[in-house]
Amino acid sequence: MANISDRNSLDHADVRIPPPLIYLVGFVLGLLLERAFPVLVLPKTPSRVAAVLCVALWAILTVWSIGLFHRRARAFFPSKPTTTLVVYGPYKFTRNPMYFGLVCLYLGLALWLGVFWAVMLLPAVIALIQHYVIAREEQYLERKFGEEYLRYKAGVRRWV
Repeated sequence: MANISDRNSLDHADVRIPPPLIYLVGFVLGLLLERAFPVLVLPKTPSRVAAVLCVALWAILTVWSIGLFHRRARAFFPSKPTTTLVVYGPYKFTRNPMYFGLVCLYLGLALWLGVFWAVMLLPAVIALIQHYVIAREEQYLERKFGEEYLRYKAGVRRWV
């Protein structure tokens, strides 16, 4: 495992676990728990309506965010170097629209499928993303962009 000084010399965030994998593992664990200990507490119609809204929000945030990255010729993978800050579009409202979008997708699928345990595990998934991904990305961006990133960070919330 790289120590802090090793990470400081890298030109990327040193994120070792692909963020979608963290969401996927949490969801699969929720499915397994649901199979072992079924809980039928999610009302079907309201859950389905909320699920559609969540998945729609995920699609909008993801397409919008990736489009901005492609227009700026910037990699959107945390294991690649960042050449510029993207601070407009959905990034004016949240510093992490793609991760927030993945929260929406995760929640939408859990609600649509009625997987109560996945819903219950979502806070743990978010905590893992925060600790193992976002914290590293923020350290990297502070190191790379300095005051510019600190101003952006002070003015825009991490999630929403």
